[in-house]
Amino acid sequence: MPAMRIVAGRWRGRTLQAPPGATTRPTADRVRQALFDSLWHAPWGGRAVMEGAHVLDAFAGTGGLGLEALSRGAAQATFMEQDRAALAALRANIAALRAEALTRVIPGNVLRPPRAPAPCALLFLDPPYAKDLGPQALGALKAAGWVAPGALACLELGREEPAPSLPDWEGLAEREMGAARVLVLRALG
Repeated sequence: MPAMRIVAGRWRGRTLQAPPGATTRPTADRVRQALFDSLWHAPWGGRAVMEGAHVLDAFAGTGGLGLEALSRGAAQATFMEQDRAALAALRANIAALRAEALTRVIPGNVLRPPRAPAPCALLFLDPPYAKDLGPQALGALKAAGWVAPGALACLELGREEPAPSLPDWEGLAEREMGAARVLVLRALG
């Protein structure tokens, strides 16, 4: 696997660790670049989406999405992950960037999240492909108070997966990038 790096912002070019093995599938640099470009430049996006935001990186793995958001101006990132090797890599990446004061790591299952201390305006979900975990996770996170009114959620799926039914969310964009498909959604209500 090629080295993963922060694509832009204050930590641009910094390398991120990934755990050995195939249990974690980090979001590729080019997919992160395309996703963050769309968040920044789309009619429904802009600087206000990222700057000063409280971000949740669910199914965090190495933390690439949340750390990219912090690099680009988010104020705080919370990471949820249950795999031990991924948690070790995530914590090492946070330490290497000296981002401890900006982050919170919650070891555990995204489908059973703790009550949120505050809702998040921007959520990244990169669950294992083909297990239909995205809709379950969005429902659990919303019920636990993690989703701010009008929050944006970026849900990564396998390219061949059917789009899930998400009645509490408005679809804003959908992009295919290599083996991935990313849906950008806005919370309703």
